[in-house]
This record gives sequence, C-alpha cells and structure tokens, in this order.
Amino acid sequence: MKKLIHYYIGTFAGLSKEVWWLALVTFINRSGTMVIPFLSLYLTDDLGFSLDKQVAWIMSAFGLGSVIGSWIGGKLADRVGFYKVMVVSLMATGFLFIGLQYLKTFESLCLGIFITTLIADTFRPAMFVAMSAYSKPENKARSVTLIRLAINLGFSAGPAIGGLIIAHLSYAGLFWVDGITCILATLLFIKVLNPRVAKTLDNHSVENPRSVYKDKPFWIFFAGMILFGMAFLQYFSTIPLYYRDVHLLSEPTIGLLMGMNGFLIFLLEMPVIKWLENSKYSKVGLILFGALLTALSFIVLDVTSWAGVLIIGMLFMTIGEMVAFPFANAFAVERARHGRQGEYMAYFTITFSFGHIFGHNLGMQFVSLLGFDATWYIMAGIMLISAGLFWLLKRRVKLE
Repeated sequence: MKKLIHYYIGTFAGLSKEVWWLALVTFINRSGTMVIPFLSLYLTDDLGFSLDKQVAWIMSAFGLGSVIGSWIGGKLADRVGFYKVMVVSLMATGFLFIGLQYLKTFESLCLGIFITTLIADTFRPAMFVAMSAYSKPENKARSVTLIRLAINLGFSAGPAIGGLIIAHLSYAGLFWVDGITCILATLLFIKVLNPRVAKTLDNHSVENPRSVYKDKPFWIFFAGMILFGMAFLQYFSTIPLYYRDVHLLSEPTIGLLMGMNGFLIFLLEMPVIKWLENSKYSKVGLILFGALLTALSFIVLDVTSWAGVLIIGMLFMTIGEMVAFPFANAFAVERARHGRQGEYMAYFTITFSFGHIFGHNLGMQFVSLLGFDATWYIMAGIMLISAGLFWLLKRRVKLE
C-alpha cells in the first residue's frame, strides 16, 4: 500500500506551480457548474416546460452559445492573450449565472442561456493555451490530465452538492452558488496567475503557422469528437431524466451516481495516463478504445431493468472517458504546436459545443418519439461511427 501511494504521488511530480494554481482555479469554477446536470430537471419540474418542444431547444441555445464563445475565445487568446480572456469570462459568467434564475419564459431563457454560455466558453480555449504556456513541453500530457482531474473533481463535487441544495433549499440556490464560485475563481486567478507573478515555461511560437483549415487529419479528429460529444453529453441531459423517470431515483441519488464518475477519474486517471503514456498504444488508438467503451455504456442500459446496471453503465462510460479524453486533449495540443494555438484549441473545444447543440436536442427528441431504450441504441450507434472515424484517423496519422 505504501508503494502504491508513493507511486500515485510520484505521477504528479515535476508539474509547475502555475499549472497547479490553474487546476485549483478550474476546480473552483467547475464545482459551480452544478446547474448543468440539473438543467433539464429544473426546466421540466420547476418551470413546467415540455421536453421536446421547449427544453430541447433551450439546450440547443446552450450549445450554440458554446460554439460561438469557444471560437471567439480562441481568436481573442491569440490576439490579446489568455489572461485577459479568462479574467473577463470568469467574472462575467458569475453574474450571468446569478441572473439566470430570474428568467422564466421560454424566449428569455433561450437568450439568457445562449449569452451565458457564449461568455463562459471563451474561457475554455484560453485555459488550454494557458496550460500549454505554464508547462514544460515534456509535461504537456500530464498537465492536461491534472486540469482534467480538477474539472472532473469539480463535476464530482458539483452534482453531489447540487442535489443536496435542491433537496434542502431550491433550484434557485444552484444559480447563486454557481455564480459565486465563478466570482471566487476570478479573484483567486487574479491573485496567483497575474502575468507579473506567474512564470511562462513554454514560449513556443511558429514563424509560419499552419492553418487549421489545411490540417486534414485534424478535421477527421474534429468530426469524430463531435459525434463522441453528442452521445457522451446524454449523461448530462437525458440520462438524469432516465434515472428519475424509469428507475425512480431522487435528485440527491442522481447527484451521487453522477458524482461517482468524477471521483473515480480523480482517483485513477493520472496513474492510468502515466502508465498508458509509457505503453505501445498510440494516442488515437486509445481515443478509439474509449469510444468503444462509451458505446458499451449505452448498450448495457437496455440489457436489464435491474437498477445495478446504472452503476455498470456509469463505470463503462467513466473508463471510456478516462482513456479517451486526456489523449484527445494531448492530440489537439500536439497539432496546435505547428499552428496558432488559440485557433486549434478553439476548434477542439467547439467539438463539444456542437455536441451540446445537437446531442441534447436529438436525445430529447428521440426519447419523446421512441422512448429511452431505442435512444440508447441510437447513441451507441453514433459512438460506433465515431470509433470508425478514429480508426481512419489512426491510419492517416500512421502515414504521416
């Protein structure tokens, strides 16, 4: 046991203090995103909106704001620097989340959620550029993994706390906590990562940067990640509804089940990534394997009505995410070193934004028209198409 603990701690060795501070800021920020997993429940339970005619389109507005915000964030990160983009995004998002609770009509919520996610997601490409600047070249993959651990620990704490807040206070409490955590993250970021005190370790620049639009393998990767995101994001919209409506779970129980995902990733991802980095497997091959496991996580839900299958499905999804996402991040960062980093990272984050636009809406439309069981088979099929694109990408990268 002592050796195991020593090995686990050793996997974090060598990362810069700036990356650690960035991870802490990200954790505080992500802990406040407890609104997101419960948004579909809030809109149906508290506001009485219909799933297919209103909630699905509000979630699409969420995704559209994310696409535009990620694109703008990447452009701004290249032009004015990541620091200014991150500070403005974090602070403004805090106040916008607090304000969302006062919007009650379908039209105002579509607009409000669109603006909120647009501002919030300018943060994401800038954060990846910051991570790249604050870490040594040989530590990029582990730095990405540490940031992901912070994100997932935040997602683990957020839903668990969010479920308790709903049970003891109300949905309005979620918006207050979400906004306040964003503001606190901003104040910490200004204090510890101000350019006057933070040290940049990688000033990598390219004289004639490659245009992302001419990087054909990147666009195969882009398409595969969009499909991956469309299916994966069901765990933040239709899956909570499935837990409640089919398996009759309460909000606190749903929060704990979803929180298990983030906790397992926090506990296991860094050692797993360190081991896989030293293995014979390629980055794209590991992304492909993660896509297959995620497809399996949907298929098992239709195998039996036993409630324990929810934990099995969550475990398959968690392992798939744990293997695929860090190497997807690392693949995008690696391609970005030969082009404009903000632009590349913007398009990488946009893949999940498209997932938000189409995934939530399609999932809810399928559930409304075909039911949950058919929807899980469809999502598994989407994941298998994604896996096929990663197989094609693997061949293209090998030829390069």
